Amino acid sequence: MATTKKVILFIVEGTSDQSALALLMEQFFSAHQVRFHIVHGDVTSEVGVSYDNVTKRVLEIIKSFLKKYPYKQNDILRIIHLVDTDGAFVDEHCILQADVQRVQYFEDKILAQNPKSIINRNKRKTDALSRLFTTSQIYKSPYSVYYNSCNLEHVLYNCLREFSDEEKNDLADEFSLKYENKIDEFIDFISDTTFAVCGKYRETWTYIMTGYNSLQRHTNMHLIFSDERNNGNL
Repeated sequence: MATTKKVILFIVEGTSDQSALALLMEQFFSAHQVRFHIVHGDVTSEVGVSYDNVTKRVLEIIKSFLKKYPYKQNDILRIIHLVDTDGAFVDEHCILQADVQRVQYFEDKILAQNPKSIINRNKRKTDALSRLFTTSQIYKSPYSVYYNSCNLEHVLYNCLREFSDEEKNDLADEFSLKYENKIDEFIDFISDTTFAVCGKYRETWTYIMTGYNSLQRHTNMHLIFSDERNNGNL
């Protein structure tokens, strides 16, 4: 089935990402079709994913989207991958053993029952992201990956704690309504230099890989909009 508009494909971890951002992205990219593909997990930390095969894993996700929906490869104009950093780039000494049921994140440490499992996860995740942020094309389509640190809720709501899925979706719905038909206000918000990392795309990745930054409140999502405007693709 042919489509008259090209597709901007967003690859995201969960439903709350789509709930919070889909309407805003549809408004900004109104000349194109915006589609969110929910992975229901963190591709970059999956067991078995590595620096060498992570682009292949993303390709599998793109192909699964095309299999599910009536699009062809040449319908995709751009692939935008959104990820949480989850403190992946911090030093091992920041990952502490504690009697906690679930992993707990703070802006200077991670608490876990089994620190070794988090260290191993972080190794997979850092290797995968190091490959992805230097990858400019997957399946013949422009590809870029943007981060929220420590996670989406931390960036959008300035709160670093464990949220239930219901809480995440409720907050996401409220956020989407807050900025509905106010795309310029949203761009101003996500570009706030108190948490939006300054610099070019690769510079923002160098920054998030340093010190405690991948646990603290940072994002480079604002570059989605500046890149699009600079490339004249609106």
